[in-house]
Amino acid sequence: MAIGAETASFDGTLLTRGESGYEDARRATVWNARTPERFPDAIVQAASEQDVVRAIRLARAEGMHVGIRSGGHSWAGNHVRDGGMLLDLSRLDGTSIDPVARTAAIQPGCVGDRLIAELASHDLSFPAGHCVGVGLGGYLLQGGFGWNGRVHGPACMSVEAIDVVTADGELVRADGEHHPDLLWAARGAGPGFFGAVTRFHVRLHDRPRIVANAVYLYPIDVLDEVFRWAHEIAPRVARAMELMLVIHRDEAGDLEIAVTGPVLGDSDAEVREALALLETCPVADRAKLAVPDVRGSLDDLYSGVQAAYPNDHRYSADNMWTSAPIDDLLPGLRRIAETMPEAPSHMLWMNWQPGSTPSPARPDMAFSCEDDTYIALYGVWQDESRDAANVAWVANRMREMEHLASGIQLADENLGERPARFVSEANLARLDEIRAEYDPDGLFHPWMGRL
Repeated sequence: MAIGAETASFDGTLLTRGESGYEDARRATVWNARTPERFPDAIVQAASEQDVVRAIRLARAEGMHVGIRSGGHSWAGNHVRDGGMLLDLSRLDGTSIDPVARTAAIQPGCVGDRLIAELASHDLSFPAGHCVGVGLGGYLLQGGFGWNGRVHGPACMSVEAIDVVTADGELVRADGEHHPDLLWAARGAGPGFFGAVTRFHVRLHDRPRIVANAVYLYPIDVLDEVFRWAHEIAPRVARAMELMLVIHRDEAGDLEIAVTGPVLGDSDAEVREALALLETCPVADRAKLAVPDVRGSLDDLYSGVQAAYPNDHRYSADNMWTSAPIDDLLPGLRRIAETMPEAPSHMLWMNWQPGSTPSPARPDMAFSCEDDTYIALYGVWQDESRDAANVAWVANRMREMEHLASGIQLADENLGERPARFVSEANLARLDEIRAEYDPDGLFHPWMGRL
């Protein structure tokens, strides 16, 4: 396609469809090896904040819709749409840390594990994502469920201001006093946000002194007993522990349940007490492996997570929030296990809200969909011929349980295949109102599906 003369002013690169380098650039914007068969008319690889302003003004002048990529870890590739412009912000990856004020200014392409490493030297931390390489732009916009998130709440709660290029091509600061509606929307709107954020101003937290974990592996024939127990102990789980159950296949291809309990704590007594709860499983004697207390580092936790989410694989994901009784959930859990595809596909159960102390109070923000328990499915494979089967497994198993769901989280959304509720009805209506004010012509792509 022909684009106006303004393109010459980019510090970065603009590629149009059919041009040499376009397809490599398109595929590079998606970490998932299953790159969507959707083709924007143009890709802008921004190299500066001013490039973002130029790109939005160009898109507006050319009548192009805009999708935005920061880290590319959206399973569904929300940012890759047919037609319009794909604005790639991954090269805007700077950070500025003020250890005295306990704040940081973070560009959207900065990845969470790198930020945590930089903060460690200041004895500070941030609830960045559980996987390596996740860009903080998309992560923060959709809510942000990361390390010690049960203690600090979704990471978007720690966002105090944003620098954002609006649909009219103006770079503005949105905080509690200036453009507060934009800040409200940025804390939870996810891929439906109607602006291009160039910087997040965030509040930092103390770095936990101790990183520990426990791992128990159970045979699949005690599924009912293990999940009943996990559901029952949820109100007693230490706030600093992330109690997770994973149904997957072991190295021999046999189904098993992995129970893990990462703890980020400040004292040995706190950590020991938290981990001791995992020894109360009524079928503990059936465990194939029991490692009740292992000390390590956050890098060790990252390595453990990464084993379940390897690079260069094809992915499909879906999820649900629920507070349904365990007897209602068990048939769906059994069905997930019975139909589990090849490794490393898996199901994750996470105890989110209940705990030994109250969950931190939520401020008024767009993010508004969460519940006691989080259940997510991840189809993970390499053979392209398995695409249809694995995509169907994820969507169909969640569809069978959606009557028990209170909604989904946008981190692992599957809105293109299965539209679902991702914010409250009132907040969705308010998001529509704010979009009508700031993006009346619909310059920015909305969510791929909604209820």
